[in-house]
Amino acid sequence: MEMNKTGKVYVVGHKNPDTDSICSAIAYANLKRILTGEEYVAKRAGEISEETSYVLKKFQVEAPPLLTNVNLQVKDMDIHRVQGVPGNLSIKEVWKMMKEDNMKSMPITRDEHLEGMITIGDIATSYMDVYDNRILANARTQYRNINHTLDGEMITGNEHGYFVKGKVVIAAASPDLMEDFIEKDDLVIVGNRYETQLCAIEMDASCLVVTQGSKVSKTIRKMAEEREIVIISTPHDTFTAARLINQSIPVKYFMTKDNIVGFRTNEMLDEVKEVMTKKKYRDFPVTDKKGRFVGFISRRRLMTARKKRVILVDHNEKTQAVDGIEEADILEIIDHHRLGNLETIGPVFFRNQPVGCTATIIYQMYQENGVEIDPTTAALLCSAIISDTLMFRSPTCTPLDKMTAELLARIADINVEEHAMNMFDAGSNLKGKTAEEICFMDFKQFAVNQMTFGVGQINSMNQEELDAIKEKVSGCLEALREKHGLDMIYFMLTNIIEESTELLCCGHGAKAIVIDAFDLSEDEEKALLKGVVSRKKQLVPALMSQIQQ
Repeated sequence: MEMNKTGKVYVVGHKNPDTDSICSAIAYANLKRILTGEEYVAKRAGEISEETSYVLKKFQVEAPPLLTNVNLQVKDMDIHRVQGVPGNLSIKEVWKMMKEDNMKSMPITRDEHLEGMITIGDIATSYMDVYDNRILANARTQYRNINHTLDGEMITGNEHGYFVKGKVVIAAASPDLMEDFIEKDDLVIVGNRYETQLCAIEMDASCLVVTQGSKVSKTIRKMAEEREIVIISTPHDTFTAARLINQSIPVKYFMTKDNIVGFRTNEMLDEVKEVMTKKKYRDFPVTDKKGRFVGFISRRRLMTARKKRVILVDHNEKTQAVDGIEEADILEIIDHHRLGNLETIGPVFFRNQPVGCTATIIYQMYQENGVEIDPTTAALLCSAIISDTLMFRSPTCTPLDKMTAELLARIADINVEEHAMNMFDAGSNLKGKTAEEICFMDFKQFAVNQMTFGVGQINSMNQEELDAIKEKVSGCLEALREKHGLDMIYFMLTNIIEESTELLCCGHGAKAIVIDAFDLSEDEEKALLKGVVSRKKQLVPALMSQIQQ
């Protein structure tokens, strides 16, 4: 089922998601499902950190599926659902279907996979441009098709057999003359003439089409059976039978099978539009990711594309949102950060509170709606608050955050200090990760005065571990800055116990901004920010304020 058909709504946090972003998405999607009975699905916009992975594993919760973008895709269009037809159907049968359904194109499928396309133009060609009297054999036409097309009756032979040799002959001459043009394996259209029928059998024709519903004698029938010759009786006269018989050719013989312009359901609409403008076809076939035929789309159906519906949690900045957010229909935003630069087409439900964690707001919404929270969800939300507030040490932490975390811990039967220690240990375990992976584990991007900068952060209770991370990351920041097209990169090495941050800087003027923002000495070897542990409340506002001066 397609997303826009089921009313599915994605609940997703920011890129480089932290524990709050993931756990709040899971919990809020669950709340919305309970309240509405509709399909709300938690997603993630990036790779999960070691800390978050530890939390999900501990409480036996599956990680939300990755959502790489919310761009409009072919599957978001109103696809004209059409059943494909097998290639062995006759031209006549397919033409009838197309007339009944007012279709200009018909997909030819085999095991649900697209084999080719037949259009009205192709069928017209089969009538007007074919002069080959061996075309039925060349097309390997089934006797069943011939019989059905001629509204006939099988007198002898196997209808599942195929006419594969010879030509089509109209036996209008005398038997003496027929010997000159009837050959072995021919298909002979013949009237109620015993001698002519006998001659055709003796010439070892493969099939006799007897016109005008004429009865076939027992002798002729017996001889045909002995020689395995097919006899079909048709109510039509010779002229009509001759005119109709080409309609028995299997449709696959005339179908287009090469260079078909079609699309997959996951292709982006922008790319599809570009192709459609260059190709003036009426219909374009659509297949799913497994290559199975789905239906048709056309230019006029581009206007019917339904935007993906999303709820954003733990952010409201375009630079942090999943790719393609400008093409999505944002329904709600639940956040605890500063107001960013995200624009919506229409009004949305927007809840933003000055608390230390989005999970705190989510729990409030459970209470406000009278929904009892289960222990697993409580454990996730508690973990998010512990993470975002650095176990209540961050200046972003409010009394409400701490009270909420302690309440959730009781519901989930969690020892807060022990759980926090295990979480932070897992989060700072970066064995096997590259410098880039470490830098972008918890990374957020900001824009101010046409300047773009990013801030990454690693939290640890172990200074030796932070020193090792510094050694690994510091030499790579400049290359990462250039690679990702940023003016500046800052990387926070935060010691939770000492409640301080060593700040690594990269980019023209980056260190000078920090010196001015925090009144540091210019000759200091490293930028040590005592009492600074929060990116959101302490570092980023100070940097932005200095950049704006």
